Amino acid sequence: MSKRRPAPPPPEKRVRCAIYTRKSTEEGLEQEFNSLDAQRESGEAYIASQKAEGWECLPDHYDDGGYTGGNMDRPALKRMMADIDAGKIDCVVVYKVDRLSRSLFDFGRIMEAFDAQKVSFVSVTQAFNTTHSMGRLTLNILLSFAQFEREIIGERTRDKIAAARRKGKWSGGHPVLGYDLLLSPGGSKLVVNNDEARRVRTIFDIYLRQEKLIPVVQELDRRGWNTKTWVTRKGQTRGGRPFDKNSLFKMLTNPVYLGKVKYRDELHAGEHAAIVDEQLWQRAQAVLHRNGRNGGATVKNKYGALLRGLVRCVPCDASMGHCYSAKGPRRYRYYVCMHAQKRGWQVCPSKSVPAGELERFVIDQIRGVARDPTVLAETVREVQRQSRRTVGELEAERDALEPDVARQTAALRKRVAATGTTGNGAETARLRDQVRTLEQRATEVRERIVALSRDIVDQREVENALALFDPVWDTLTPREQARVIQLLVERVDYDGRNSTIAITFRPNGIKTLARQKEESAA
Repeated sequence: MSKRRPAPPPPEKRVRCAIYTRKSTEEGLEQEFNSLDAQRESGEAYIASQKAEGWECLPDHYDDGGYTGGNMDRPALKRMMADIDAGKIDCVVVYKVDRLSRSLFDFGRIMEAFDAQKVSFVSVTQAFNTTHSMGRLTLNILLSFAQFEREIIGERTRDKIAAARRKGKWSGGHPVLGYDLLLSPGGSKLVVNNDEARRVRTIFDIYLRQEKLIPVVQELDRRGWNTKTWVTRKGQTRGGRPFDKNSLFKMLTNPVYLGKVKYRDELHAGEHAAIVDEQLWQRAQAVLHRNGRNGGATVKNKYGALLRGLVRCVPCDASMGHCYSAKGPRRYRYYVCMHAQKRGWQVCPSKSVPAGELERFVIDQIRGVARDPTVLAETVREVQRQSRRTVGELEAERDALEPDVARQTAALRKRVAATGTTGNGAETARLRDQVRTLEQRATEVRERIVALSRDIVDQREVENALALFDPVWDTLTPREQARVIQLLVERVDYDGRNSTIAITFRPNGIKTLARQKEESAA
């Protein structure tokens, strides 16, 4: 009689546990045993207590020190979520729920990812079971308080900054040229850097001699003087860039150099020493105020710039803005390269071009198109090529969107069928938003294809539209002329290096102008 062999023991259940830790600030992380270590120690002890259930602690550390729980932009969290997607983790252990997230929305997304990979979630100090409705209710209540606490902390932080500024304390921000940041247990303080302070006073003196920002920028470039360079707590170097008009203006108007601290519209005496004396500061502010006495406000197209917003500097790939200079009662208008205006004339070969000459050239070119059959035919072909190119690009986008819509719609239906619900769950809401966005874009693309296909011009329409110029152009008001130019012309490229001008017509502008002319004639 054969003996019955005993059945082999069932394989031990193995639960791979990852411990996630987080601390909102970097304060105290340099200590030998910090908050992250304490959180991990608690997690390891909890996992050890579940050893009989097959729990084991993974050696990987998922520690986010100095990252807020208000969003998911955290490197260790992203790494852990990637490992979960790769099937390397069975359970996530945290010290408290708010270590994982302080946002209900973000936590819902995280739990959706956990559920998809069948990953358990454990809080060491808050016992609950997320597989039951009561456990989920408890979890949502805890998260609501965590989010409330985060918002309260934000309000307290803002109040603390306001109180510190009113007492003249430095409460954070980018260091400025002339001062070093002294870190101490009582808070950070500004300490005068004597070498940089002399440089700051020299910059103020240069501005008072030049009374213009661009010459000062050019002089600082010649001297090789840059903005403040500093090293962040993470060891990254910041600043040290050449001055431009904006950075120089911010420096000249910064009340820190006067020994004061600004909070909103209030000025308070600071704890740090002043670098610039009151008299030098007031003289600089008076010049700045005089140079900007109109406050930068301009009436929209006040001086009838026909090409406003259309001209671009080819060498700098920058827009050219409309400006003027006055000599007595006369005004001289120009289109000026914005790059040259910020960095100085020497950086741009185009610099500026008289506005009247450029506008007359563009108008003459449009008139010439209507008068010369050869140029007219070439213009029609180019406009048609532009229209067909745009339609081709839209058709390619439409062909790519259609399978995306079908795929996301199928995923949404599968999700609804699996969960038995039509509106609950962060993943379901996300899929609905994606489908809605894709369908909306597909509709817009189809409508644009139809509109552009309908508006492809022929030679007769171009002739009718451009015939407006000769008999009617000079009778139009400056505003009407500008409107016609804006309707016809998409871009004017000016290359001062080669003295060339290129005009790009709007593909549907000529069609629109021809239609308006026919309607007005009727």
